[in-house]
Amino acid sequence: MLSDSLKKTVRHAHQNIAQQLEDYRPRSSQNYLVAEIAKTLAGEYHKSQRICVIEAGTGTGKSLAYCLGALPLALAKKKKLIISTATVALQEQLIEKELPFFKEHSGIDFKFDLVKGRQRYICVQKLMAAVNQDDMQMSLVPTTSSPLTDMEQKCLQTLANAYQNKQWAGDRDSWEDTIPDKVWNLIACDKHACQRQMKSHHLCPFHLARQKIAQMDVLVINHALLLADLELGGGTILPEPEDTFYVIDEAHHLPHITRDFSSAAATIKGTIEWLEKLLKFSGKMANTIVSQKAIGQNFKLNDAANDASKYLRTVRDSLDKAEFEYNDNDTYRFINGDVPESLTTQAKDIADATLDALRALNKMHDALTTDVSDGDVQAFLADPLLVESGQYINRLEQLNKLWFSYAAKGESTPHARWIKRMEYKNHHDHLLCDCPIEVGFYLKDKLWRECAGAVLCSATLTALGSFDHFSKESGLIGEDGVKFIKADSPFAYQQQATLHLPKTTVEPTDKTFSDFLADALPQYLDKNKANLVLFASYWQMDHVVAALRKKKLNILVQGEMSREALLSRHKAAIDLGAGSILFGTQSLSEGLDLPGKYLENLIITKIPFAVPTSPVEEAQAEFIQSKGGNPFLSITVPDAAKKLVQSCGRLLRKETDSGRITILDRRLVTKRYGKAMLDTLPPFARQID
Repeated sequence: MLSDSLKKTVRHAHQNIAQQLEDYRPRSSQNYLVAEIAKTLAGEYHKSQRICVIEAGTGTGKSLAYCLGALPLALAKKKKLIISTATVALQEQLIEKELPFFKEHSGIDFKFDLVKGRQRYICVQKLMAAVNQDDMQMSLVPTTSSPLTDMEQKCLQTLANAYQNKQWAGDRDSWEDTIPDKVWNLIACDKHACQRQMKSHHLCPFHLARQKIAQMDVLVINHALLLADLELGGGTILPEPEDTFYVIDEAHHLPHITRDFSSAAATIKGTIEWLEKLLKFSGKMANTIVSQKAIGQNFKLNDAANDASKYLRTVRDSLDKAEFEYNDNDTYRFINGDVPESLTTQAKDIADATLDALRALNKMHDALTTDVSDGDVQAFLADPLLVESGQYINRLEQLNKLWFSYAAKGESTPHARWIKRMEYKNHHDHLLCDCPIEVGFYLKDKLWRECAGAVLCSATLTALGSFDHFSKESGLIGEDGVKFIKADSPFAYQQQATLHLPKTTVEPTDKTFSDFLADALPQYLDKNKANLVLFASYWQMDHVVAALRKKKLNILVQGEMSREALLSRHKAAIDLGAGSILFGTQSLSEGLDLPGKYLENLIITKIPFAVPTSPVEEAQAEFIQSKGGNPFLSITVPDAAKKLVQSCGRLLRKETDSGRITILDRRLVTKRYGKAMLDTLPPFARQID
């Protein structure tokens, strides 16, 4: 229960913040959110399952609401508050703006920091080895099969100089210029090689950053880091889930990121080649380790790696002979995820062999780490070996994950499995892939049932007016005590914007629709104002751009320059009093913030239906059909409805904004699902021709 003193703390903090905000207006929706978040985390709705799912419309001030509702409670209960986001933009906003402002003016004292995955930091040892052109180091990473260019060498040297002169903290995000992937892969920190217990790594930027975690009250992370911690059992990278209140902002991304994180892939011939290199490497490592046990582990590793190679050659020969019907993308998907019996048998053998190899290599890796800590092996000799063994451990883990799944029978969760044929100049290979279709069970077991409490929020969590689609995807459907909250925007939609559905002569499904758009669009553009036109596909956008540029229209197009440069050019034109026309796809609308005069005319060319072309989407549709469902109504329509709300949400960012939305897709009024979509949009003034 919320104590009177806690209620008082929250109330005072809210009042203090209100006094510091310009043009502050009390918002009933924000007050409601603060109260509901606090009550949920205090256990007023359910003693053990303290979770609320919030759809907060634009302008509700959700970040302030969750800070006010969750932080005082976390401090009082001695819990950590972890705020997880999907985008770097929101992380930067929280770290650079929202949290400093809240700390300065709320009257609540707390410490906060941004926590990044170790791959965002350099390993100093690897950086110095790369600068000194250590051949062993350069041969480890697959991307360095070709030598670094002069430009890449210069970048490497510049990074090293900046770090040594204390002009750079050693994390990728704080380096102002772009660091090429090839260079970064050489010097990035990894969990196997860069270990804190080794003296040579005590001062690596990642470990220095991690030491600060225990002193922090609020940690800002991304969804990928959250999942990385859950994969390790929770509490390894981040604080223990049972000691943590989580705020999952941009929560609509969480199911898809979880799915990507749970997938696995590996080639056949490529794997055989690196297993051969592993055999040579393990002998070198065994000779360096002081313990005699290393010899036995080396024999086990060699036997297991040889077995894995033998089984993989059998698979290679089978796939070369197999008469699979590959599609235009050289991909063959196993129907219902069912792998042929012959491949399942081989998969079990490969999974067993890779697990044995992984165990042996891990023991050798640990033994060498101990030798260095004990002073029996010098760090400069061990470090390159630990870096290389770390690379092989990562590969073996991924390999085992893939083949263990291919060997699985009678699994409770459906998987998409497919093969992609890889054609090279002088040879070919096969890439085998695996991805779970549903991940709700994973989040339920690893997070929701373990954490002290959680707040999931986004501007778009409902689909067609219901939380069902999201709650099923995220593992919250049917869970006791989960509170679902919809907080409406404070905007006066009827007065601020008009939604126009003009009559059109061509259906969006017609192949002449792109030509129709090229002819029709000019009459809906306002050349003196800020325009944003959103397309359902890059192909259609490019087709229309080519036609309109022939008519001398000046258009800024997504993909022709960076997002930052695009928006900068757009804003500069508006600031000069000229109009601007910005063209983009659905991906541009995600997180796009163009308040006031920077967007007054929004045109959506088509309902953003996704075509199930990826093997995962196809498998998902197939699974729903097998259960007697309709994939179009179960997945495609709800997803498109959320995207349409998101797209329309670009127009009004502040209570003083105004403008017009035009949608050139009559299915919103002619189809039953279209009417349902239309009803979920904000209550703009409507003009339906």
